[in-house]
Amino acid sequence: MLIAENLQKTYRSGGQPLSALRNVHFQVEPGETVAIVGPSGSGKTTLLGLLAGLDRPSGGRVLLDGTDMGALSEDGRARLRREKIGFVFQSFQLIPTLTARENVAVPLDLAGTSGGAARADELLGRVGLSGREHHYPTQLSGGEQQRVALARAFIHRPTILFADEPTGNLDAATGERIIELMMELNRELGTTLVLVTHDSGLAARMRRVIRITDGTVVSDERGTA
Repeated sequence: MLIAENLQKTYRSGGQPLSALRNVHFQVEPGETVAIVGPSGSGKTTLLGLLAGLDRPSGGRVLLDGTDMGALSEDGRARLRREKIGFVFQSFQLIPTLTARENVAVPLDLAGTSGGAARADELLGRVGLSGREHHYPTQLSGGEQQRVALARAFIHRPTILFADEPTGNLDAATGERIIELMMELNRELGTTLVLVTHDSGLAARMRRVIRITDGTVVSDERGTA
């Protein structure tokens, strides 16, 4: 499903090169649940952005379902994301001028697919937000906004979901509900799940934990979750 092949990412800082990722290599099988963990500044979010095609590597390549994302144009990567990728951000990234229903339906609207409103209402019901379809983000709590973001990520039935600290801005009870929803949708749809987290309890619920330190993979362990 996903192959990271000798990934490198280098930035310029004060005129000097700063290496964020070095020789990162692994592959993820369809339906796997994977946590990427490590200290702050270790390169976790940078790696997630490369895997999702939100950024280009300085070296190496990412193959998603057999497609080399680095060989695609920006429009090509955007099209691939619309077709196969869901992404849940720590900061929710909802559009403030759109209702919950409209936010969830955005991926289908951009793809020109009909039935977005009905599918959005179905997913909002799944995440416990029936009756909140017409509310704007400012009228929703943080946990409700994250549930809207989760529904949006799943509306086009992605083959892989990336999540960046999906419970980082939530209280423990709400975070638990979000994780249960993600795992439930993973089981039902067979969606591959790759997430970045500081939460050791959440990481332990994944079938696999990849640990990064100073931009390199230092361990890759499969558990029994």
